[in-house]
Amino acid sequence: MLTGKVIVVTGAGRGIGREMALEMGRRGASVIVNDIGTSLAGDDRSEQPALDVVKEIEKSGGKAVANTDSVAEWESAQRIVANAMDCFGRIDGVVNNAGILRDRFFFNMQPEEWRAVIDVHLNGSFYVSRAAAPYFKQQEKGAYIHVVSTSGLIGNLAQANYSAAKLGMVALSKSIAMDMSRFGVRSNCIAPFAWSRMISSMPTETDEQKKRVQRLKVMDSAKIAPLAAYLASELANEVTGQIFAVRANEIFLMGQSRPLRSIHAGEGWTVESIAERAIPALRDNFYPLDRSQDVFTWDPV
Repeated sequence: MLTGKVIVVTGAGRGIGREMALEMGRRGASVIVNDIGTSLAGDDRSEQPALDVVKEIEKSGGKAVANTDSVAEWESAQRIVANAMDCFGRIDGVVNNAGILRDRFFFNMQPEEWRAVIDVHLNGSFYVSRAAAPYFKQQEKGAYIHVVSTSGLIGNLAQANYSAAKLGMVALSKSIAMDMSRFGVRSNCIAPFAWSRMISSMPTETDEQKKRVQRLKVMDSAKIAPLAAYLASELANEVTGQIFAVRANEIFLMGQSRPLRSIHAGEGWTVESIAERAIPALRDNFYPLDRSQDVFTWDPV
């Protein structure tokens, strides 16, 4: 399915990124396994996680190269894509998966915690995607896959930085899909449900939290990889600008913002008439402050 293609997978040393890289390799792609090998907090860099994944891909007969450049800086993101060109002579796909967490309630969040998460998730996705764009444009073909989150699509507690970054990636993906469509380039998002290092630090103090963690633990990160491989392949040539979610054996097509309802006043609106007429008419369509687990309430199938 991916024979002859070269795919960059960021954050590919562990978890969901690792499974995506392995699946791409099994399907015939040459893989740039990008990972700086840090803790969730971004500390203690190591090349070992990326090297371990490369060994696994090579063991199964595939081709892969480890890369430890950071996605969070323009120059190093350029080197990630250059690595693909230097080693394999082309680039056909980018999977923006690299991520860190700095979870904290909004009223306690520090500027450096905000910037660190935005730099990796949102800026990093732009930098790597932009670095690949000239090659995709020239060859009139290419696929972007952005790993987003229901924390951004729906909402979650204590993740203002992460949620904002992930929803920003959704908007980035849509803009890429629109701007690059004339060149045959596609861009889509995957919001994964899976037990991984990124969510292993979730609190388990209450019965509700414990139940949620147990539900997540049964969702294997390998379940996300087939959709990523599909979106990187020629089979997905007509699929672009979409947001998917994967939850165990379920695949969801997620909605995108569209008007729900409108109300008109020929004479224009005043503060008073908005309070008396507009808001009461619209209120039934207001969204509650749902979290992801409030929407996906059933056990994984």
